[in-house]
Amino acid sequence: MFVSVLYVIIGLVLLVVGGEFLVRSSVALSFRLKLSRMVIGLTVVSFATSAPELLVSVQAAMDGLSDISLGNVIGSNIANIGLVLGITAIIGPLAIDKDFYKFNWPVMVLLSLALYVLLDNDGVITQLEGLGLLLSLFVYLFVLIRRARKFSDTMVEEVDDALQKTSNFKIVIWLLIGAGALYFGSELLVNGAEAIALKMEISEGVIAVTLIAVGTSVPELAASVIAALKQEKAISLGNLIGSNIFNIASVLGITSLIQPIAVKDETLMSVNIYWMLGFAIILLPLAFIPKKMILGRPKGFLIFVAYCIFIALVFMK
Repeated sequence: MFVSVLYVIIGLVLLVVGGEFLVRSSVALSFRLKLSRMVIGLTVVSFATSAPELLVSVQAAMDGLSDISLGNVIGSNIANIGLVLGITAIIGPLAIDKDFYKFNWPVMVLLSLALYVLLDNDGVITQLEGLGLLLSLFVYLFVLIRRARKFSDTMVEEVDDALQKTSNFKIVIWLLIGAGALYFGSELLVNGAEAIALKMEISEGVIAVTLIAVGTSVPELAASVIAALKQEKAISLGNLIGSNIFNIASVLGITSLIQPIAVKDETLMSVNIYWMLGFAIILLPLAFIPKKMILGRPKGFLIFVAYCIFIALVFMK
């Protein structure tokens, strides 16, 4: 038990370090590519912070544990909004730009609904459906970058000007350190959390939706909290929405190409997926009510409390 707890602590430290280097390299990279920080958050940061979900899901699917693959992604998408966005908004109010509700939010909701339809149809994500999810990600990224380049002249954002002078070599090194720390940190965290859960005799489905999902969402939490503390607010929001899009389109897309994913735990479809859809959809009314385009502390607290209720219900069942 002591070794498992140690794994969790070391894992958390590595994930925080990884988040720090990832944010630094992302902001520096946005200057090089003449892209907004929101786009960097939706691409580079999101892909790196979705890597733990991908590794866990592929490994689980190959071991015949598709409940862990699905539970991990559904649980992570819930945690990204309920836990990560909630805590980030509590730290400091988040400003929301028009791109959020005109483009990024609709894509996240459409993919969430697509996942529900695919699973509700026959309880399996086939290789063909996985390919469709993966192709939708490439289309999304293509449109995203085109839109960013089109509106780049009108986007005036406060960033750390010192990062404009960062060399390409430094950016690559920071990215590698960030990605490496996130990878090893998530591995240790997931292994430690799983060992603790098994000793406590908790089911696979509960482990996937709670401990593994939270464990693989820690990179998002680390990256978003650090970005919020540094006032890099665009990365915080972009990172989370982008991560949810990546989790469905790339993680489940790639995993189902390797091995079709089947629903085994009925709770995933009867309860958990509705929580995922609810958290995704609620972001739009929260963006406008009562104060427009601001996700303040009360809203952050509300989302976080809802997440705590979700976790409590999972363990009670």
